[in-house]
Amino acid sequence: MIFEGQPSLKGALVELRPLRPEDYDDLYAVAADSLIWEQHPARNRHEEAAFRTFFAEALASGGALLVTDAETRRVIGSSRFHGYSEERSEVEIGWTFLARSHWGGRYNTELKRLMLRHAFDYVSSVVFFVGPENIRSQRAMQKIGGVLEPESDAEGRFVYRITASAFAGEWLNVRRKSE
Repeated sequence: MIFEGQPSLKGALVELRPLRPEDYDDLYAVAADSLIWEQHPARNRHEEAAFRTFFAEALASGGALLVTDAETRRVIGSSRFHGYSEERSEVEIGWTFLARSHWGGRYNTELKRLMLRHAFDYVSSVVFFVGPENIRSQRAMQKIGGVLEPESDAEGRFVYRITASAFAGEWLNVRRKSE
């Protein structure tokens, strides 16, 4: 089964759909906030030239998703699937950013849960790469159940992993608590 890298996904808080060229202005309006990038290795993505490159790479990736607020339908960010490997039964989720108005966990948690649920229809493991200075993303990974691998990647980034079995077990626990 071939991995579908640009699904349309819908939750109670967020909706995701494939990123399109005509999304540039709305997405840049979110990304232009320099505070979004202050802990990121590419701290200049709020500058239009840097964002233009980021956006072009996202479109070319075949895995970029636009994130909108499910209630207001306004663009609030993006995320991406990358590096699908059928042999390793693995895909990466990354390049996620959200408008500061949507920080605090609920939106990112739902966004990642939707992406994880989709990914686990195809793979048994999802990886996330987080810069050592990106404390916000490290905390977000812990909130959604990411397990820190013992070694960093070649670029010195932390590697977090979530397996399908851990996600299914955690997801069942969430459902039981809400029932």
